[in-house]
Amino acid sequence: MRTLQELLDATSPAWPLVQEWLASASSPVEVLPRDEVAAGEVLQQLQVTTRSTLGAVAYETGGLLVDQGWLRVLGSGGVRMRGSLANWNALGVHLAVAPTQGMLLVAHDVLGGHFALDGGALGEGRGGAFYFAPDSLKWEDLGRGYSDLLAFFLGGDLSEFYGAYRWSGWSEDVSRLSPDEGFSLHPPLWTAEGKDPALVSRRAVPMTELLNVQLEFARQLDGTAP
Repeated sequence: MRTLQELLDATSPAWPLVQEWLASASSPVEVLPRDEVAAGEVLQQLQVTTRSTLGAVAYETGGLLVDQGWLRVLGSGGVRMRGSLANWNALGVHLAVAPTQGMLLVAHDVLGGHFALDGGALGEGRGGAFYFAPDSLKWEDLGRGYSDLLAFFLGGDLSEFYGAYRWSGWSEDVSRLSPDEGFSLHPPLWTAEGKDPALVSRRAVPMTELLNVQLEFARQLDGTAP
């Protein structure tokens, strides 16, 4: 276990690069404040340095709320968003997220979609980014690593990525959610009846509950979910 001082890279930290991406972001981004002690603990639990963009986000932020909170990038957690890179990945005192073995969850969205880095459960274990899509209940290979994923979150076209699954008035609905909550949809997106967001009902539930329910459905349907 490397110490906190060993993980803090003062010579070439990645945070200035992340700040550049934040300054030119294509969608509104709120940088949640960090607690310095908690941020240090999360960095130690992850055992990554602040030379990496993952370490920079973990240590410098409580998390990022992208596009009015539709997308939540995990950091060290805090009052606004209690979920962190540590407790979402069963490091230290954690939430009910047992299915994360062999991957590192790094972000989630209001539909229950989750972004994770592969640690062997999803592919070859080389850290590639995958998306657990709520419309298919499958992990999809995004063909990029964490830095490229973060750059896409901040500079890419999220409206195109989420396509027809946004509904009229979605931003107002999202504003009433805690960043630790998502929408449980009925019928769910992975059914034929649930493809039209105008025809589904939405109920706010904890994100951990939403992930666990979807992973259980995926297991029951094809048995391939980790």
